[in-house]
Amino acid sequence: MKSNKRNPFVLFPFRFVLCPLPIVLFSFLSFFGSNTNAQNPQEEKKGIRIMFYNVENLFHPTNDSIKNDDEFTEEGTRYWTYQRYNDKLAKIGKTALAIGQWEPPAVIGLCEIENIQCLKDLVYNSPLKEFGYEIVHQESKDARGIDVAFLYRPEHFSFLNFYSYELIFPVDHSPTRDILYMKGLVGKDTLHLFVNHWPSRYGGQMQTEHKRQFAAKTLKEKFDSLMTLNPDAYILAMGDFNDHPDDISMHEILKAVKDSAQFKKGDLINLMWQYENIKGTHSYQHEWGILDQFIASPNMYFQTGNLITPMNLVQIFDADYLLEPESDGIGKTTNRTYVGFNYHGGFADHLPIYLDVMIKE
Repeated sequence: MKSNKRNPFVLFPFRFVLCPLPIVLFSFLSFFGSNTNAQNPQEEKKGIRIMFYNVENLFHPTNDSIKNDDEFTEEGTRYWTYQRYNDKLAKIGKTALAIGQWEPPAVIGLCEIENIQCLKDLVYNSPLKEFGYEIVHQESKDARGIDVAFLYRPEHFSFLNFYSYELIFPVDHSPTRDILYMKGLVGKDTLHLFVNHWPSRYGGQMQTEHKRQFAAKTLKEKFDSLMTLNPDAYILAMGDFNDHPDDISMHEILKAVKDSAQFKKGDLINLMWQYENIKGTHSYQHEWGILDQFIASPNMYFQTGNLITPMNLVQIFDADYLLEPESDGIGKTTNRTYVGFNYHGGFADHLPIYLDVMIKE
């Protein structure tokens, strides 16, 4: 089923509604330990927690003849079995629980998901199954067959509609992952969300940067359209942008600036820039970078409206079990599912990020 893409802000295309299975209790405290940064906004504050996670190639082991997924099958080069698949589902679910301190986030943005079946398995057959998540997803035309998606909990985020924006590059007409938009209510206020997975740097940063710049232009147009309709709109974009906060796509085209000192009319705020030279979400050749980011409309950062995102409530989740020593013993890297084509049995090659959207009292 395909959604009608003519009117992005009034249409109500299909969505998948998932009902929770009976509650099953899990004991994960010994697995996770404690996380002093995590808070439970549903219990301690009035607001919601939002998480984004690049889960590193969550493919279903069944071969799809119309997707380039052969290596992630039982007979493929990665020997991707149901046992490994189910283990990965469990680890994604446990990580979401840990971020929420056993009350998982109200909204989860995901990327590197193969299809709707992976998302159903995640909400039905992982530690998330007792929390009643529903799914927002649209198949993209990405050559690798991976998509972005949202999970949300209706008791905390009242879904209104969604829309999927195709990204097809004008030079070579090649497609990549869609930008997925979702709108819902937090309390009485409307929150607009975008989840992104921009083209990778594979083949070289300079050789591929025009594609990320095209994606940035598209996303900025969507921000601007919403803010033209309502200058005080509450908007958050999240994703693996495959560029750093100071790259052209983010800083100059998307106009996601560092802080109020740089801000001018028409700019957005990059909530992750605060971690520059301190932390990262992805490690490559001993260098940590902030590829996974939250971008906010200015009123949420400047706290002029009813929904706000204080900087101190924006976090990179870097629990010890998501990390491991580098192979040469110098520094740490992410605890990945695969290292090259070798199955490693870890979590993912990116760290998740999360924030709290608070409702002013």
